[in-house]
Order: sequence, then structure tokens, then C-alpha cells
Amino acid sequence: MPGRGETAPEPGATQEQELSMNAVDSPTAPVSFRIDDGVATISIDRPDQRNALSIAVCERLLDLWEEVETNQAIRVAIITSSDCGTFSAGMDLKEAARIRAETGKDMLEMLRDPFHERMRKVSKPIIAAMTGHFTAGGMVLAANSDIRVGMQGTRGGISEAKVGRGSPWGVPMLWMLPQPFLLELMLTGDLHPIERFHQLGFVNYIEPDPDGVRGRARQVARTIADNAPLTVWAAKKSVGAAMDLGCEQGLEAAKRFHERVYASADAVEGPRAFAEKRAPRWIGA
Repeated sequence: MPGRGETAPEPGATQEQELSMNAVDSPTAPVSFRIDDGVATISIDRPDQRNALSIAVCERLLDLWEEVETNQAIRVAIITSSDCGTFSAGMDLKEAARIRAETGKDMLEMLRDPFHERMRKVSKPIIAAMTGHFTAGGMVLAANSDIRVGMQGTRGGISEAKVGRGSPWGVPMLWMLPQPFLLELMLTGDLHPIERFHQLGFVNYIEPDPDGVRGRARQVARTIADNAPLTVWAAKKSVGAAMDLGCEQGLEAAKRFHERVYASADAVEGPRAFAEKRAPRWIGA
């Protein structure tokens, strides 16, 4: 069953409802958001600042993850950014320095969700379409996603050691990367070619250019959005539970999540559609 702050998929919105929900933020906003046929796209739009995470960006992202979770018209989300060679350079250090000088406070104290934990708790799949280098907060967004598409010739890392910051958010990456490599990232702050992340399984796909990255992300998102929503929900919940609980307890939790799947109308519809050689009509219940 859904955990605290999470909702399982429910029957999809009508076409009229979904069209009314399709929205694009003001072009002057630091983050744009739109919904297209069940796929939400969130884009950080600060190319002159290498898509750095300002307070405004972080606060907007927090609100949008809540929207992704609760909006029944959304089946899957893509996080991307404007084309400038960098997916995200992480915290806006110029803003952080100004806030420290003016208030004496660390910028993290000004944020409702300084380590982007709400993103980690979204029960719907998130795909990172990384159209450039990714480091620090950019790596946070990548690590908190479920599937990652990167761009050829880019590099990624955890650069906090070079600027006196910290990376407690990197701990869950121990379940995504080998320990020696993760420690190298955290201790050296060096950037590594995306091909290495791909070889280690952290990045699912590498594409030649930004359009290819976003195109691949949309292709994967479309496949997920067309699948049985309860099965998708239970799959993500089960893997997350195994990370939290370990193998044996994670398996027991996964079986509990899937009880709702097997008892659903979609579990009847899937085999019936296969036998009748037609596309299934999912209702998410």
C-alpha cells in the first residue's frame, strides 16, 4: 500500500481533464513544467548560470514533485534543463555567498527541502534527461531519478569536497554504484566521463546530443506511461523497500505491495487483451 506522503495510481483523468491540466510555466520562470499525455516534463531554465540550483529553483522543484505525486494525469516524469553544456552545476554558489554575507546563514537553512528528499519519495518513475555535465546538486537530481539518460562527451561527479560543502545525500548511491568508485567521487571531487557511469550501470543510455537525450527520455517515458500503472507503482516501491530493508524484508514488503496489483481489474485486463490481440485499456485499479 502507498507509504506516507505517497499515492498509488488511480483511474486516469478524462481527455478533457488532462487537456485542462496541460500547462507551460511562464518563460521567465526558473523552472518550466508541462504535462503531455501522462508524461510530465520539468526543466530547469537558467542557462547563463549553468542551470545552478538557486533558492527559487529548489522551492519550485519541491512544489512540482508534490504535483507529480498527486496529479492523477501524470504517470511518469522527466527532469531536464536548458541547453548550456551543463545539466546542473549544483547549488548557486554566488547566491549562497550573498546570503551568507547578508544574513550569516547557510543557504541550506533557507530551503524547505535542502537535500531534495521529496523527490526521492515520489512513487511515480522519474527519468533524468541530462543534456550536459552533472555535478553536486546536478548529481543529486540524477541520483534521485530512477532512469538516467546522459550525453556523449559529458562528465559527472560529486564536487563538494572542492568547495567545502557536503554530500550526505550521496549515501543512497551506495546501492547504485560500487563503494570504491562512490568514495572516489566523494573524496576527490573529480569529474569522470559519462561512459564510466554507463559501464557501471548508473546511466542507462548515452545519446550524441541534447535532442537525442530528450528523445530517448521521452521514448522510455512513453513506454512506462503505456504500461499498467499499478504494476509500475509496485515495482518502484519494491526496489525502494529492498534498498531500505535488505533482501529478505524487502521481498516481504514487495509481496505486500503486489497484492494490490494481483487483485486489480488491470490484472484481468492484461491477459484478456493479450488473448484478444489488442492493446490493454488500463484503469489503474
